[in-house]
Amino acid sequence: MRPDAVQTIPAGLPFLDTLAAGIVDRLGDRTADPLAATRVTVLLPTRRACRALREAFLRIEGGKAALLPRILPLGDLEEDESAGAGLADGALRPTLDFAPPIAPLERQVLLARLILARDSAKATAGGDSAMTPAQALRLAQDLAGLLDLAQTEHIDLSTVAALVPQTSPLAEHWQLTLDFLALLTSVWPGLLAAHHALDPADHRNKVLDAQAAAWAAHPPAGPVIAAGSTGSVPATAALLATIAHLPQGLVVLPGLDIGLDDESWEALEDSHPQAGMKRLLDTLGLSRQAVRFFSETPPRGAIAAPPARALLVREALRPAATTDRWRRLRESGPSGGEAFARALDGVTLVRAAGPREEAAAIAVMMRGALETPGRTAALITPDRALARRVAAALGRWGLRVDDSAGRPLSQTPVGAFLRLAAQAVADGLGPVALLSLLQHPLAAGGEDPVVFRARLRLLDREVLRGPRPDPGVAGLAQAIKAADDPDMERHLGGWLERLEALAGPFCTLMDSDEPVDVAALIDAHMRFCEGLAEAREGGVEKPGATRLWAGDDGEAAALLGADLTEAAPSLGAIAPRHYPALLDALMDGRAVRPKRDLHSRLFLWGPLEARLQRADLLILGGLNEGGWPAAVDTGPWMSRPMLDQIGLPQPERRIGLAAHDVSQALCAPEVAITRALRVEGTPTVPSRWLTRLDAVIGATGLDKEWAKARQRGDRLLALARSLEQPQGERKPCPAPEPRPPLADRPRRLSVTRIETWMRDPYALYAQFILGLSELDPLEADPGVSDYGTLVHGALEDFVGLYPKDLPGDPEAEIIRLGTLRFAPHMTRPGVRAFWWPRFLRIAHWIAEREIERRPEILEVFAERRAEMTLTGPAGPFILTAKADRIDLRRDGTLAVIDYKTGMLPSKKEVESGLSPQLPLEALLASRGCFPGIAGKPVSDLGFWKLRGDRLGGEIRQAADDPEGVAEAAHKGLSDLITAFDNPDTPYFARPHPDHAPRFNPYQHLARVKEWAEKGDAE
Repeated sequence: MRPDAVQTIPAGLPFLDTLAAGIVDRLGDRTADPLAATRVTVLLPTRRACRALREAFLRIEGGKAALLPRILPLGDLEEDESAGAGLADGALRPTLDFAPPIAPLERQVLLARLILARDSAKATAGGDSAMTPAQALRLAQDLAGLLDLAQTEHIDLSTVAALVPQTSPLAEHWQLTLDFLALLTSVWPGLLAAHHALDPADHRNKVLDAQAAAWAAHPPAGPVIAAGSTGSVPATAALLATIAHLPQGLVVLPGLDIGLDDESWEALEDSHPQAGMKRLLDTLGLSRQAVRFFSETPPRGAIAAPPARALLVREALRPAATTDRWRRLRESGPSGGEAFARALDGVTLVRAAGPREEAAAIAVMMRGALETPGRTAALITPDRALARRVAAALGRWGLRVDDSAGRPLSQTPVGAFLRLAAQAVADGLGPVALLSLLQHPLAAGGEDPVVFRARLRLLDREVLRGPRPDPGVAGLAQAIKAADDPDMERHLGGWLERLEALAGPFCTLMDSDEPVDVAALIDAHMRFCEGLAEAREGGVEKPGATRLWAGDDGEAAALLGADLTEAAPSLGAIAPRHYPALLDALMDGRAVRPKRDLHSRLFLWGPLEARLQRADLLILGGLNEGGWPAAVDTGPWMSRPMLDQIGLPQPERRIGLAAHDVSQALCAPEVAITRALRVEGTPTVPSRWLTRLDAVIGATGLDKEWAKARQRGDRLLALARSLEQPQGERKPCPAPEPRPPLADRPRRLSVTRIETWMRDPYALYAQFILGLSELDPLEADPGVSDYGTLVHGALEDFVGLYPKDLPGDPEAEIIRLGTLRFAPHMTRPGVRAFWWPRFLRIAHWIAEREIERRPEILEVFAERRAEMTLTGPAGPFILTAKADRIDLRRDGTLAVIDYKTGMLPSKKEVESGLSPQLPLEALLASRGCFPGIAGKPVSDLGFWKLRGDRLGGEIRQAADDPEGVAEAAHKGLSDLITAFDNPDTPYFARPHPDHAPRFNPYQHLARVKEWAEKGDAE
């Protein structure tokens, strides 16, 4: 190996710019040989790094056109034609005679099929119940990951059976795991061979090994430079070793720490950022001292971080075994505290209250970077939720920035549309699922989207609210017909026919009781979505396929559909009810990445995308333990000792790779570190790297500089918070005090609304003056109020049939009448299992009360209506009522009874006038306002609590003096009418918070939460 075959670029320099500048310098004057650059081959770890290097060459060349070296990603050598004839001068192509890699989705489907077959066999033998295809797909993904890891490390999984002896306490559990892993060791190889394919990791290893062998046998004529790789894949490390031995080979390592002391170097653990470098140097058979610097100065126009920064990061991340050296960091001299004097120049620390505030501060920093011409800024974070928050926050200024790490297909607009369509059909076009689908921006059904939305709003308000219609389009059509509104039928009839034509084939397959081929489901699903996405705008038809499959997410969704169709024969037929979950499982595992950056100066990168790249401002976001680094997980298959015995790496190796990314980024000239102190209300723990940085800063005496870094972050947080505050003087929101004209104020109210008038006048204002009413919920099962209506109806029917004499079996008759009332609702499980048994107990209790009371009663009246006109300053006021039950007693008095299936008001509330319903009904009864009932004294005023529990019910007296509370209610109502006949009297919201209504649908309209806290306190 040549002495200069392995070199490194220090962490403080921009890697790709330095690499490009160094290659240009090594090419020298190209006027004599303009094609010199084309004979150079540069290998980089990722495709994004390749694109970034091309841009770096453009910067180095000052924007002028120039011939570039051949730039290839290490993992994709076989995908480039030059990987055969070009790179190895024709020597490699004959060796690439092995099978192609199996498609990831096909492998996942095949493994899932094996898992399902195994589980089905166990269920048949009396074992656990069979799992769903979606569960099998997710488990197959885990198995594929284990397979890739083993093949990457050249480990034979067949040796795992010997790890735990049969006599071990873990033997029983381990045998279950072995039974599962047997799919990979005994069944999978044969199945893979039958498909004439290789596992992706195995195929990559073979390609890299073949490339290494070809170059070793026939070195290429031009220089080969492998840059930026840490050799974490053994096959890649072997290829790097081959390149280092080529006559014109060069390996350029990213950020090798040559200055770390030997004791610490020997004590490196897997979680250290230099651990991967140490393993690679061992593979190369090279010591650190033999590695030279590719360059120690930044290229023209680039800025390097102060050397003290790299020293600070080295000390913060040194191995645990040598952290005792921190005690000597304050010593004077070049190796003491003075060496760190400028380490925190350009560093900002942001400690936000929560993720939203963290994202806002990051967005402010990135927006601020644009104020300087040509300045770039990038957020690096593994937290995709934080990246999405930042992208949304940047939208405040009209800046569109995509997350380069991508996001799951299921969370994209097209992915969500496909999922909603599958769920809606699987749910029988139920109201909630159907509205979720049709409200999606892509849904237009062949119409102008504006017209489509108008029809949808009509369907929502008039058809879908309340009890759920029967399944399918037929159920919706029946519900429209039941509304008996010709205009609604005219507006929605043809629209529903169009929906039925689009969804019909897919609905037919999903309704099947027999297993259905996945390819048929996919085809019907996609055709339905394309038809629903078709639109007409400005008289121009826009095909659904054009709208649906456009964009990165549409292309990814189309590819998923094509891949799943191709892999469908391997999966076989499935029960249609499993299809939506299966689709979700596949979408979650497929990321959608933008093909190009939307913004030329602002970037959102994941740690992988950020490798080797540099922006003028680097922001490390989400530095909390469990997020960055991620929580350590050995996986579901093996324990740590088992991993060691079989030769698989411990999960700390992944932490070491993440630590290398962080250490490289921390050495940027200008860097910001951000974290949220709480996530979803739970306190967070700062990342271990940040904790170590805190400790070293204290040891080096940089506390003041660190405090300044925090102050810079606090200023950013203050600026971010100010953007959320309204401009101008801030005044607390007052409680509403509407004063409508007298002519608009209600002059007719029921006794139940009088209580609302007293407790919350604003609710009365919203209902009767603004004309607002609460929409029924979607897919509403009969609630407490509906249940009360059914019970009241059954008792009304009973009293109507038997006002004087009871039947021979009162309980049986009540149950018969209740059966008729409940019959339309008995298809609902909640009614059948919960409400009906309660009614049976109520019927028994009512029958007993009737037998007890009827000897003292001449006649019973049910659900009688009454009116009484009162005089107010603004004119007549009409009080109405509908009494549940009035008994004419043999002593010449009346008993006014109110059935209650819900909560009862207390006797104190009734006597104080806060619950005037029953006293006002007593007033109307005593005045003879109920038709057919002569005015007589009221001797009994009671609530019948129809609980439906073990006791059935209970009778509670509303007041000790019925006549007295009736007269008091009359006076109180007169005073209330007089007060509100004054145009200056406002309709306050909750004038007495302690007596506010228990249920108030208008509370949000009154904005109670904005002022109630202060008002209630006063």
